[in-house]
Amino acid sequence: MYDVVIIGAGVSGTAIARELSAYKGNFLVLEKGGDVCVGTSKANSGIVHGGYDANENSLMAELNVKGNKMMEKLSKELGFPFKKIGSLVVAFREEDMDKLVKLKERGLKNGVCGLEIINRDKLRELEPNISKEAFAALYCSEAGIVDPFLLNIAMAENAAQNGVEFRFNQRVENIKSIDGGYEIVTDVETIQSVAVVNAAGVFADDIHNMVSDNKIEIRPRKGEYFLLDKEANGIVNHVMFQLPTEKGKGILATPTIDGNVLLGPTSTFIDDKENNQTTSDELNYIRKDTQKFIENIPFGSVITSFTGLRAATDNHEFIIGEVDGKEGFYDVAGMESPGLTSAPAVGEKVSRMIAEKYNFEKNEDFIAKRKPIVYTRDLSFEEHQKLIEQDERYGNMVCRCEKVTEGEIVDSINRILGAKTIDGIKRRLRATAGRCQGGFCTPKIIEILARELKIDETEVLKSGKNSNLIVGKRGDI
Repeated sequence: MYDVVIIGAGVSGTAIARELSAYKGNFLVLEKGGDVCVGTSKANSGIVHGGYDANENSLMAELNVKGNKMMEKLSKELGFPFKKIGSLVVAFREEDMDKLVKLKERGLKNGVCGLEIINRDKLRELEPNISKEAFAALYCSEAGIVDPFLLNIAMAENAAQNGVEFRFNQRVENIKSIDGGYEIVTDVETIQSVAVVNAAGVFADDIHNMVSDNKIEIRPRKGEYFLLDKEANGIVNHVMFQLPTEKGKGILATPTIDGNVLLGPTSTFIDDKENNQTTSDELNYIRKDTQKFIENIPFGSVITSFTGLRAATDNHEFIIGEVDGKEGFYDVAGMESPGLTSAPAVGEKVSRMIAEKYNFEKNEDFIAKRKPIVYTRDLSFEEHQKLIEQDERYGNMVCRCEKVTEGEIVDSINRILGAKTIDGIKRRLRATAGRCQGGFCTPKIIEILARELKIDETEVLKSGKNSNLIVGKRGDI
């Protein structure tokens, strides 16, 4: 029997797993997908929010601000990129100034530092492409950007490094109470655990409702995005918001950690929790709305569009804690924005709850640091040459758009919780994420995956089950 089973390998689940691994225990993460970061966590803005827009005295505000303050230290420990570039919330009318002031006051009550209301001239100085209609903005120096994939993967790898077990491609079908804990029935096996953490993203209500008569509802809120090529870098310098509405923070424009520009997301409630399709109507809305506050956007530089699903609740608040009447069953649900920012604080909070309840001892062998992947694009010429001398595969360029070598791909496959699919490599290295979107490098990546995983090339998957790109060989047709 496990001490704790965590359902879901997104940022919340892996943050909890990483923090739990600092204690002695038998811990398992169950994930219905084939890798970490394949659900809600894989398709978001990658923004580390300041914390000024969450309602004061809310759990969302508390964990947002705390998670923001934890992010820089965590990035150094786990080796993922994080940049504190600041954010701007733009108002376009003088009569909206009271809303901007209220937003600042709320932020101060939430404990946010570095807040300042700036005028049109200062705004124009910071953002030369801001609309001439912009009147003022709330500036937050503490906001930043992060790679959501690498944050998620780094926490998972470090948890596994410290003994947490991960099992993929297992969908939870039922959970029932047993003496001393819970029995979790998946489509593969039956698992027993003293405690269960429900961190299942948009499916968290399904998991909760298996065990509790006090039902909850998670409404998937679809958000579509445009991603611009790196040649658009500099169009915006900060995370750019318009004044929020009842639908949320609205369409934003932000640099990404890798030098692209991201526009979006839309906000549409849907019923299908698997619907990640983009639509022309939603993308056209992004195009029109961003041009209201950012000028000179080069839409000809769009290299892809994508959709993310947010796990929304009716009252726009996180649901975190032990479920009433179900001892040892913990919800981590409704983790919509700022869920990514809050993840480190969520991990600390939930792991402490469980550790104190079950008197877990500290793991004296806990390793806080993770060895990051070496990215040759970040190396000097001399450093790259030295790496090639050690392993010539680091001299074989596979993805030219993102400058990813065969050596990096091999490392990403063979490291702990390594990539098993094309998208798994993409999330770790950005291969196939560049201008050509995998048009040139995909065949070579398939070849390397097949070789390293010791499978046939027809068995290589793009993402999850039944996503094979090669359906047969020429000689067999």
